[in-house]
Amino acid sequence: MTGRLIVFEGIDGSGKSTQIRRLAQRHDFDATFQFGATGVGSAIRSILLDPDNGQLDDRTEALLIVADKAQHVSEIVRPALEAGRTVVSDRFCASTLAYQGHGRGLDLELLDGIMRFATQGLEPELTVLLDIDVETALERLGEQKDRIERAGTEFYQRVRDGYLSLAKQSPDLWAVIDAVGTVDEVTAQVEDVVDNWLRFHDR
Repeated sequence: MTGRLIVFEGIDGSGKSTQIRRLAQRHDFDATFQFGATGVGSAIRSILLDPDNGQLDDRTEALLIVADKAQHVSEIVRPALEAGRTVVSDRFCASTLAYQGHGRGLDLELLDGIMRFATQGLEPELTVLLDIDVETALERLGEQKDRIERAGTEFYQRVRDGYLSLAKQSPDLWAVIDAVGTVDEVTAQVEDVVDNWLRFHDR
C-alpha cells in the first residue's frame, strides 16, 4: 500500500469532525470516520447510540464497534490506501482502547488482539489527539446526548486519561493538541503538526 493513514482521536466534543474536514479539504485527503461510515456500520451505529439500548452489555458494545472497524477497513480504508490516497479517519483502534478499555474497564490486551484481527493489522502512521477537559467537552455536546455520551463525567475522565496514557506510550506516533481554543486556533495547531509530519515523511 502506498497511501497513508492519519487518525484523529479525542473524547466526544473535542472537535475532531471539524478539524478533519478542514484538513482533508486543504490537502485533498480522503476523510472518513468510525463508527458508521459504511452501510453495515450505519446499522451498527444506530444500535450503539440509541438511548433506548441502555441494557447493552459492555462486551456487546465492544464487539459491535470492532465489527464496524472490520467493515470500515475492508470497504473504505484499505482500498483507498492501496490506491495511493491519504486517509484521515475520525477514530480508529485507539478509541476502542480508550472508551471500551479504559472507560468501560475491559481487558486492553484482549481488545487490542481482536482489533488487529478486524483491521488486518493496519495501523495509523500518525495519530492526532485533540485533548480537552471533560467539563468543556460535555458542555459542547449540549442536552441531547446519545447512549454513550450519557455515560457521565467519571467515564469521560477515564477515557481522556486513557488517551493521554496511549499518547505517552508512543510519542513518536502521536501528537497531542490542546483543543480548548477557538476552531481557528486549533486548526492552526493541526496544520503545524501535519505539515511538519508531511515534510519529514516526504524526504
